[in-house]
This record gives sequence, C-alpha cells and structure tokens, in this order.
Amino acid sequence: MNLRAILLATCLASANAVAAPAPGGYQLLKKISIKGNGGYDYLAVDQANRRVYVTHGSDVAVLDVDTLATVGTLTGLKEALGVTFVPDLHKGYITNGASHSITAFDTASLKTTAEVRSTGKGPDAVTYDPASHMVFVFNHASGNVTVIDPATDKVTATIKVGGELEFGQADGKGNLWVNIEDKAELVRIDSKTMAVTARWPLPLCKEPRGLAFDGKNRRLFSGCANGKMLVVDADSGKVVATLPIGTGVDATHFDATTGDILNSCGVSGTLVVIHQESADKYVVTETVATQKSARTLAIDPKTHRVFLSVVSPGPSKGSPLPDSFAVLVFERPAAPKP
Repeated sequence: MNLRAILLATCLASANAVAAPAPGGYQLLKKISIKGNGGYDYLAVDQANRRVYVTHGSDVAVLDVDTLATVGTLTGLKEALGVTFVPDLHKGYITNGASHSITAFDTASLKTTAEVRSTGKGPDAVTYDPASHMVFVFNHASGNVTVIDPATDKVTATIKVGGELEFGQADGKGNLWVNIEDKAELVRIDSKTMAVTARWPLPLCKEPRGLAFDGKNRRLFSGCANGKMLVVDADSGKVVATLPIGTGVDATHFDATTGDILNSCGVSGTLVVIHQESADKYVVTETVATQKSARTLAIDPKTHRVFLSVVSPGPSKGSPLPDSFAVLVFERPAAPKP
C-alpha cells in the first residue's frame, strides 16, 4: 500500500481495545509492543528460519515465530513496505517506498548486502518467483514491475502493467498475478516472457488489495476494500464466488492446511475467516474482533499463528498515539486429544 493509503488507514484507527473472540475460534495470544513511530505495511513469515518480519517506518522488526521474542531489527530503511525471501540464497528483499529502492539482506545475519534502484515509483509489494528464479517488485505509483536477479542483485527487466499495483502472487509454474487497485482488475503476467497475458475485471470489488493463491485448486482470493472477497479461477479469470468481509482489508492469506482464507480488515477492526469447502464453495466461519488499524497480516503455516500490525489512535484526529505500534498474535486453541 502507498503512503497516502497508509496514512488514511491510520486516521481510521479510532479505537484501541482488543476483544477476545468467541471460545473455540482464534484467540489473542499476545500483544507485542515494538519501539518507534511511522507508517507500517506488510508482514512476512520466513518459514525456513522461523521468523516473522514486521515493516515499520524506517525499520523492520524481526520476531521469532515460536517464542515471539524480538531477535533483531533492520534499520535505515525509507518507508519499508514489503518483504520477500529467496531461500536457496539465504537472502531477503525489502521495498523502500520513499526512496524508490529495494534493500537486499542476509537472512542469517540480517545485514544489508545491496541496494537496488527500482525502475518505477513507489515500490510496494514484492515476491520471489521460483519458476524464473527472479524477484518481482510491484511499483504502486508508476504501474510497472521491476524484475531483479537475486544471484546478482541486478535489474533484468521492467514490465509495463498500468494502474496502481497492489499485492502479487506467483504459482511457481511461470505465472504471476497482481491486483490493480484503481482499476478493480486482476492482471496475469508470464514470469519467463515478462509479458502481461491477461486482464480480468473484478466485478463489485472496490480497490482490490490483498491477494492469496490456492495452488491445488487454482484459485485466487482478492480482498476488496469495500467489504468483499472474490474467488477467481486462476486460469480463466472467472469469478466463482463473492463473500462478505469487513471493510478496509489490506491483506488476504490462504492457509492450505486448514483450508481457511483470512482477511485482515483495518477499518472494521476484524479478522474474517472464510473456509473453503470445495474449489467453488466457500463459507464465512468466523469474524474475530482484533483492533481498528489491523489491516495487514501474515500466517505461519506450521503453527497457524496469525500476526497483525496495529497502532492506537492519538488525541489528535488522524495521528496515532506515539510509541503505540504493536503486533497482535492470534492462534486457535489446540484440539483436545481423544
């Protein structure tokens, strides 16, 4: 999400109480305070190293997924927004929205290894594509995609897309998809030819932001800011289902083990859980009270813990309370043994 939208979401954070959900559903495990001020955006889980990265202004806090302890911080960033990982090279990449650059770092030491200049403005979401072995940076403000070779940290291509680019997903087979926020459409990109191969409208969707992918059933899940989530056939672009969610979503994730799609809705202050009963059948199973401003999330596939970034409102309208940035950690109670 760009800086304008980040500030808008912060303005809408009008309550700071965290309510526990109904028994049996997602429960608040912990609220982790993180020092510093500034905007915030995506979170990302590094499964290989059991860490979760939390973007926050000029910093990215790094937490242990299992112990929830802070294990390090990457500093000196310029409006940190998105994070992705290249497991084979033990590298990670962070987009800097304000400096139009991408920071490469070592995932073991958390040391910066390179700074790459984006070929577009407002680099936002970023993802690694295993099929092409390339890192794709979605430039929100200029409507293009910067392609980086992680072996050399060199830019190898720029893909013209158009519109305000939001979250992207790769299937590992040569396809990428990205939500176009201002046009309410979903674009498919061939990661080998570096060309746009399809443009699909998202009916009834205003400002598509969060995007998740189910590789088994070839389904995409687009979270829309106006309180809807669309299920899209990844190959044909057909919308097969439309579900109600909360307002102000900015992240949508799919848990392949449980079959749940989670939407973090920052304006309504809810985490909406949708269960996949079949490839084309879905049902809302839970609406969890989180905190207004909790608009982005990450899921750990192993523990199924959910991490959400939040701030509390300050005395002045539109300004967050200083030093109120935190991460909410939710989890489901373990099922009783027979």
